[in-house]
Amino acid sequence: MFYPFDYTFILLIPALILAFYAQSKVKNTYATLSQKRSRAGLSGLEVAQQLIQQNNLSLRVEETPGQLTDHYDPSREILRLSTGVARGGSIADYSIAAHEVGHALQKREKYGAFALRSILVPVASIGSRAAFPLFFVGLIFSFRFLMDIGIIFFSAAVLFQVVTLPVEYDASRRAYAALTNSGIVAGDEQPDIKKMLNAAALTYVAATAMAALQLLRLILLRQSRD
Repeated sequence: MFYPFDYTFILLIPALILAFYAQSKVKNTYATLSQKRSRAGLSGLEVAQQLIQQNNLSLRVEETPGQLTDHYDPSREILRLSTGVARGGSIADYSIAAHEVGHALQKREKYGAFALRSILVPVASIGSRAAFPLFFVGLIFSFRFLMDIGIIFFSAAVLFQVVTLPVEYDASRRAYAALTNSGIVAGDEQPDIKKMLNAAALTYVAATAMAALQLLRLILLRQSRD
């Protein structure tokens, strides 16, 4: 349902452009660097295991189905690598594996933003699912209190995105340092490692921008009802 004042969707255009650019950048960078096999001759899983050992971390590495489904589970101390990354031996695979190890380093060193994000996960999950149904039911039927609750819920999701941004950039920084200090990658391979890590981090910038502009849109729509 559209209202005469619902011009606010225009706010999302810059974030959508950034999101498309970020996704394209990641895909193109990954496609290019996944063709560049590292001279180390290791798989992504072996790189993760080596970095874990060198940094005295206590966690298990597992292969998980899917493409780019890589993640670190801090509650179970498990690092899961997608099949392509776990078995691959490219610069891109090493970068992704090292990035997840970077998150494990954050937990061990009690990095504040990482701890805060972990606390926000359940709140943000509920908020992101419930915010829009509540808000738009309130908008359609002029229930302002539902609109306000929707904005509060979505604010929690935005806060999660804002906190995620430094967490991901810091994990990439740690990943680059771990890889370059480990001796796994050669000096001429290091710029490509940084390129892959930077491209991946850009997607979080786009997600944060989109969430912030969505929140601004909800606030403007709410004000138009007063």
